[in-house]
Amino acid sequence: MTPNPNIMQAVERLDYRVTVGDIASQAGLNVNVAQQGLLTLASEAGGHLQVAESGEVVYLFPQNFRAVLRQKYLRLQFQEWWNKVWKVLFYLIRVSFGVVLMVSIALILLAIAFIVAAASASRDGDDRQDSGGGIFMPNMWFGPDFFWFFSPNYYDQPQQHHLRRSRYDEKPKLNFLEAIFSFLFGDGNPNADLEERRWQAIGTVIRNQRGAVVAEQLAPYLDNIGQGYSREYEEYMLPVLTRFNGQPEVSPEGDLVYHFPELQATAAQTRPKPVSAYFQEFPWRFSQASSGQVMLAIGLGGVNLVGALALGKLLAGGSAAAALGGLVAFVQSIYWLLLGYGAAFLALPLVRYFWIQWRNGKIAARNEARQAYAVQLNQADHKLQNKIAYAEQFAAETVIGTDDLAYTTERDLLEQDVEHADKIDAEWQRRLNQGQT
Repeated sequence: MTPNPNIMQAVERLDYRVTVGDIASQAGLNVNVAQQGLLTLASEAGGHLQVAESGEVVYLFPQNFRAVLRQKYLRLQFQEWWNKVWKVLFYLIRVSFGVVLMVSIALILLAIAFIVAAASASRDGDDRQDSGGGIFMPNMWFGPDFFWFFSPNYYDQPQQHHLRRSRYDEKPKLNFLEAIFSFLFGDGNPNADLEERRWQAIGTVIRNQRGAVVAEQLAPYLDNIGQGYSREYEEYMLPVLTRFNGQPEVSPEGDLVYHFPELQATAAQTRPKPVSAYFQEFPWRFSQASSGQVMLAIGLGGVNLVGALALGKLLAGGSAAAALGGLVAFVQSIYWLLLGYGAAFLALPLVRYFWIQWRNGKIAARNEARQAYAVQLNQADHKLQNKIAYAEQFAAETVIGTDDLAYTTERDLLEQDVEHADKIDAEWQRRLNQGQT
């Protein structure tokens, strides 16, 4: 069984010594999943188990456990290699749409130029023969720095400092071909890790409250908390209880509070971690390309579509086009493909723009609802304050240090038995001395 990558990252962030509660809250994982994943990782990466006298278990991992796994698992080696290859392949896919656009424009303009030149030649062929003949080729000049657009490091060129991103601009630097892909398809789902971030935030809130919370403290991080009886009886807390092995407790007034023993044990003393007052979804952005790049993409798309329509008229109405052959014949054979690409190049971003507006409206509504729950928590009435005070009775934090260990798999069991025998004898002697006095 391959170790869970999320658990591996959490172990590294927590300095290689962790409890199940540490991993569950850090990675937002189900407690049972975290426990099983830690056992798997410890078994495969040469980790050690440290058992405290209270029965809590701490997992200790070597700092080079990734290297150990890499040598052991061919799959992990292949995954790392594929990640590197995929970055290159995906970059080529992204720039290919811009390349196709430029090729399409070039083919359309060249075909139009050939057809126009051939039609002019047919009207005054004698004059062209007297002047030396040949087909006129227009001088197409795009400017001295045009091809810098095709460089992945375009914005890093010294002479293009005026196009560099401002240090306060949040948009990443995109070259022209990357901007074309961003204009067409956007830049991915900004909430791809939505559930992972949500459960990490919930785990952090529970940890900051030392393992005991009320439902109102977690409502700003949840969706669909229900209406009527389902909300009154706090049914929306069931997924949280299931994920983190929580236990409901009932106050003398009949209110529910929630206790999470698994998240109260930690391998190291830590301060409360900062967490936002409510969970926020990120709005979708139309494109990370600059406004100038977007306008340039629209302009080139318009040139491509208008050129394709003009070429269609020339191909449909002129006999000279059919007689040219060569490049014109090739363009004629793929004409509908060029026209379709030109139409889709402008239609797809337009449809996507309105879809994003609709989607962001839904996101804003959910964010506002969660913010409202956070405001209610900050303006807690007397009843809610009593609930929170009752929950604090179950709050606790158990820090398992190296002095609290009963056994560890790092050392020989017989050696540890001798040490513990000495510790037990010393404890009995201390008690006898106290009894005599």
